[in-house]
Amino acid sequence: MKKPISSYSIFILWMLLISAELMMAQEHSLGLKEAVRIALENSEDIKDARLDLEIASEQVSESRSTLFPKIDASAAYSRNLAIASSFLPAVIFDPSADPSELIPVQFGSDNIWQSNINVEQNLFSPTMMGAMSAASRFLDIQRENVRGRAQSVVTRVRLIYYGLLLSQEQVRLVENSIARLDKSLKETSALREVGLATDYDVLRLEVELANLNPSLLQAKSSVMELKRDLGIELVIEESDGLIVSGSLAQITIDDVENNSAANREILEFSSWSLETGTVTENFLDTAQEARPDLRTLDQSEDLRRAELRIERARYLPEVVLFGSYGVTAQQNGSPDFFADPKLRAFSQQAGLRVTWPLFGGFSKDARIDQKQAALSQVRVQRRLARARAGAEIKTIWDQLQEARLRAHGQRKAVELAERGFEIVSAEYREGVMGQLELTDAEVALRQSEFNYAGAVYDFLVAQANLDLAVGKVPMVDSTSQSELLK
Repeated sequence: MKKPISSYSIFILWMLLISAELMMAQEHSLGLKEAVRIALENSEDIKDARLDLEIASEQVSESRSTLFPKIDASAAYSRNLAIASSFLPAVIFDPSADPSELIPVQFGSDNIWQSNINVEQNLFSPTMMGAMSAASRFLDIQRENVRGRAQSVVTRVRLIYYGLLLSQEQVRLVENSIARLDKSLKETSALREVGLATDYDVLRLEVELANLNPSLLQAKSSVMELKRDLGIELVIEESDGLIVSGSLAQITIDDVENNSAANREILEFSSWSLETGTVTENFLDTAQEARPDLRTLDQSEDLRRAELRIERARYLPEVVLFGSYGVTAQQNGSPDFFADPKLRAFSQQAGLRVTWPLFGGFSKDARIDQKQAALSQVRVQRRLARARAGAEIKTIWDQLQEARLRAHGQRKAVELAERGFEIVSAEYREGVMGQLELTDAEVALRQSEFNYAGAVYDFLVAQANLDLAVGKVPMVDSTSQSELLK
């Protein structure tokens, strides 16, 4: 008789199903392009650069405000609680009075109102146009800063993505090794039962398995660490469920079309063709024009020139047109603001003011010398940066070609190691080969597989670094500037 299923068992089964659904929901598989897109949309680093750009834009608006007239309005009311008195000779009011007699006389009213409007307009300001030019140059620098930091974010995402693929490959290879050794252990144990293997053969395999378990834990820990790093770049809090698409072991560098869609996306995510055989002058020319750091130095030189012009212009006069209009009223008793037209007085002024700095203790000369030194300094920095950029591109190109050749050689090594392991395994089962040869063959296979994955990883890293060195990074320079600066 079948036992009825208890409600507790049903509850446990229901909880397991819910947990499985939640775990599947938390896992998120994404390709390289999607990861980069999310990073460009969410990156705090890019948001910070955009805020710097916004500040620079407002500084330009602030510098332009000097072109417009300055208009100030003011109003004041005062109540005389006790009107001040002045003493005057009494003869002013009474000719027969004693000449030495003084009488107190109050001047003023209980209530006094004043209102004024002042207008100033710069007709000529020696530093005004220079300040606007400097602010515009600084704005250009901040625009380039947004682009440069976006390129850095994309490159970091690529490197973390490739590193995660490599760590996942390490986990897979160690798990495969454990599975192969576990199978060999079972076969060796069976051979020992019939006297074809020794206890030492079994013990050796058990030791090898025990040595692989820490390697597996270390590889899995590296995967989780890289997932957290990727989550930071993508601004994703729950990053443990991230799964990146692609497999380094299955990537074929020399034949892009002979790859899965995910691997082809990884290989094609570059600003240059994989068929390029040498570092062309076009690479170097592109870097001179496109690298954010070199462009920033060019713009910094323009900024330093503008600052130098500002300091030289301080010797010139400033011409200001000004005018004012005022109304004053007084009244005794309770306040009634500007009620009686007879108690109002009006004033109007207009004029031209010229200010010419004649001597300032040689401070202007010192500031000019400082700006000239700063201009010379940025020119030196630009020449040095251009030389370093050219050397960096050539070095990365050599690294990329070395990784390509190494991957080509390791591909053949993997095929040979797989064939060797199959041969040794078959001969071991027949008793021709010993357990030591089997272990060596397994280690050689695992090492050759990881070496190939490492060569592909080095190739992809060099590819990403070359894009950054040239100054053309996918999904940054292919995006319109207005979209990037939003």
